[in-house]
Amino acid sequence: MSACLMAGALALAVNGGFTLGWTHSVERVEWRETWRVEGGRLHLTEARIRGSGAGMEPGEGAVWRDGWWVWEPHVSLPALTLAASGATGGGWQLCTDAGCRELGREAGPGTTLRPCPRRNGP
Repeated sequence: MSACLMAGALALAVNGGFTLGWTHSVERVEWRETWRVEGGRLHLTEARIRGSGAGMEPGEGAVWRDGWWVWEPHVSLPALTLAASGATGGGWQLCTDAGCRELGREAGPGTTLRPCPRRNGP
C-alpha cells in the first residue's frame, strides 16, 4: 500500500512503512523500529534492540532472535517528534523503500514525522 510520510518539510513515499534506527546515547546499543503509515496515523509494528540497559529494556513479550530482542509494541500515534541534541554521536536513520537518510545528527529543533495531509478530490 502506497503512503506518504512528512519528515519536517520533506514528503517521502513509504509504500506503507518505514524503519527508524539509532544508537542509544548512554549504552551505545542499536535500536530499530518498524512503522506503518495507515489511516492518518503512524503505527509501531515492531521494535528490536541489541541489548538492554539504562532506560531501554525490551518490551513485553520480547523474544531473542538473531542477536536482537524483538517485540510488537502495538503503538499508534498521529505524529512522532525526533529530538536532535547533537550530543549522541549520531542521528536517527530513517529508511524507506527509496533508501535511508540521517535526521537530527546536529543539534537543533527536532524533526516531526507524520502522515502527509490527505488531499481532497480525485
